Amino acid sequence: GRDLICIQSMDGMLMLFEQESYAFGRFLPGFLLPGPLTYSSRTDSFITVSSCRQVESYKYQMLAFATDADERQETEQQKLSSGKRVAVDWVLNIGEQALDIRVVSFNQAVSSVFVLGERNFFCLKDNGQIRFMKKLDYSPSCFIPYCSVKEGTINTLVGNHSKMLNVYQDITLKWATQLPHIPVSVKVANLQDLKGVIVTLSDDGHLQCSYLGTDPSLFQAPRVDSREINYEEFEAEMKELQKIIKEATKTQDILPKSEKHRDLIVTAEVSPDLDAESQAIDSEVKAEAVPSVTVKITIQSRVTAQKPNLAVCVQAPLAVTCDQFVFDDLDPDSSETVVLSVFLKGNCSPSELEGNCVVSYNIPTGIPKVAQCNFRLPLRLVCSPAQPSKAANHKITIDTNKPPVSFLTIFPDFVDPSEDDQANVLGFQFLTGSKTTLLASKTSRK
Repeated sequence: GRDLICIQSMDGMLMLFEQESYAFGRFLPGFLLPGPLTYSSRTDSFITVSSCRQVESYKYQMLAFATDADERQETEQQKLSSGKRVAVDWVLNIGEQALDIRVVSFNQAVSSVFVLGERNFFCLKDNGQIRFMKKLDYSPSCFIPYCSVKEGTINTLVGNHSKMLNVYQDITLKWATQLPHIPVSVKVANLQDLKGVIVTLSDDGHLQCSYLGTDPSLFQAPRVDSREINYEEFEAEMKELQKIIKEATKTQDILPKSEKHRDLIVTAEVSPDLDAESQAIDSEVKAEAVPSVTVKITIQSRVTAQKPNLAVCVQAPLAVTCDQFVFDDLDPDSSETVVLSVFLKGNCSPSELEGNCVVSYNIPTGIPKVAQCNFRLPLRLVCSPAQPSKAANHKITIDTNKPPVSFLTIFPDFVDPSEDDQANVLGFQFLTGSKTTLLASKTSRK
C-alpha cells in the first residue's frame, strides 16, 4: 500500500522515496547526461539508457544494499568495506540515444521493454535480449506500445516530426495517418463509451483526441493523355484567356479597395440612463431587479443596399432582446433605425461590456459587403453603488510610478463631480451577489 518514487537528478543520482520520506540515493556508474528511465515490476528493476548509448538494468535490491551516494568521495577501500558497489544487471548496446523507454506486460508471464531510438525502435525481453527491432526512415518524436487484438503481438504508435502517426504490429506497418501537429506525446485512452481513443499532445500544448478510420483514401494518379499537343491551339487559347483576365481587372477588383466614403454606415447609440421599466426576459440572475439599457442602432446607406441583415452581438452572460433584423432593400440616401435592450441574463459577471453590430448586404453589382461598429455598455448594467467594506476574502495591491487616476475619470456614473476630491474609495454591488471595494491611497501611489 506504499507509494515508492524514484527521481533521477542531473548529476546521475537515483533518489528513492517511500511516500514523502527519503529512503536512499545511488549514483549510476559512468554517468554523463540523464536519459529516459522506467521501472519493471516483474523483475523489480530500473531500466535506463546511459550516455554510452546502451540500455542498462539495475535491480532494486542491489541498489538498496549498495554503497550510499553520500560516500561517493570515499576511497576505494572504504567503499569496499562499507557496502557493495552499484553493479548493472544487464547491458545492451543500441548504438544511439533514446527518446523514450517503456515496459509493457499484457501477459503476466511475459513483459517487454520498448526503447525508441533516434532511428530505430527496439523490443527487448526482460533479460535484455532483443525480441525484435524496426529501422525507421524518419525522425520519431514519441511512441506508445499498447495491446494488440492478435495474440502474441504488440501494437505500437510512433509519431514523427513530419506530423505523421504510424501504427505497427510488431515490426509490420499496419496504418499511417496525418496529424495537424507534431506530437510530443501520445496515449491510448478509453473515454466513457469511446474505446481506443488516440490522445496526442502538440508542442504548443494542444490536446487532440482522434480515432482511426476504416478505409484509407488511396490516391491514384490519373492516366497521362498521350495525344499530340497542338502548340498553336494552346497559344491562341492562352491569349484569349489573358484578354478576358485583363478586361476583368479593368472593370472591377475581386476585392474592392476601401473607399473614402463608405457605401453604408452603421452607428450605435447607448442611452445614458437605464430603462425606467426593465426589458430583461428569462434572466437567471437572482437579484430583486435586473436592469436593462436601450441601444439605438441607425443604418445609413449612400447606395442601393440589397438584402441588408443586421446582427447584434454581446458576450455572454449578457443578452439582447433581439439580435437579428432583416430589412427590405435600402434606396440611396435612406436610413433605418432599430431599438433594442441589453441586460444580464446569466448568473455571473461578464468579462467585458462591449457589443458589436454587423450589417451584411449586397450592392447592385452582386458583391457582398459588410459594415460594423462597436458600442460600450454602462457599468451600472451589472452592478450598483454600495457601501465600501474593509473586510474582504481577496485583496490586490497595485503600485504605480504615477499618482492614481481620479475615480471620476474612470467611473463617472458612480462618483458625484462635487465630491471628486474626497472620493478615494468606491464600493460596488454586483447583481450576481459579490461585492468589490476600490481604494486609492492619498499618501502613496497605490
